[in-house]
Amino acid sequence: MRGFVPVWFAVAVLIVMAGFSSVGISSQLACCPPPSGGVVDKAPGGMFAVEIGFKNVGSTEGSWSVDVAFEGEKWTWKGTAQTLTLKPDHKKTLTWNGTVPADAPIGSVARLVAYYGDSYMLLNWWIHVVPAAELTITSSTVR
Repeated sequence: MRGFVPVWFAVAVLIVMAGFSSVGISSQLACCPPPSGGVVDKAPGGMFAVEIGFKNVGSTEGSWSVDVAFEGEKWTWKGTAQTLTLKPDHKKTLTWNGTVPADAPIGSVARLVAYYGDSYMLLNWWIHVVPAAELTITSSTVR
């Protein structure tokens, strides 16, 4: 029976630590990305809008500074921080409007990142930079 004492003690310590961990996250904000993402084609200088839903998953009212950015190897765009205050279990959607930098290289890609408090989340949305000029055939003749 003495051999089981360390095992029971370890289990008790894990339960207590899990309890402290859940207390520590009680007033955190959860970013609620849509279940899917995607790639959006935009030309340099093209406008876009970002909408992200947030929810306070804690037990008290909280306030956060929230911002977004598209980050890539060739170009970056950063939104303007917004203050978000939510009561427990409440949700809100924030919107940012932006423009792909005029010097963003054709073919480059940048990923959407949400920043809130001391956390961040990589979201499954990318902007792919495509040419602004596009050629189409409007007529043809063969003789």
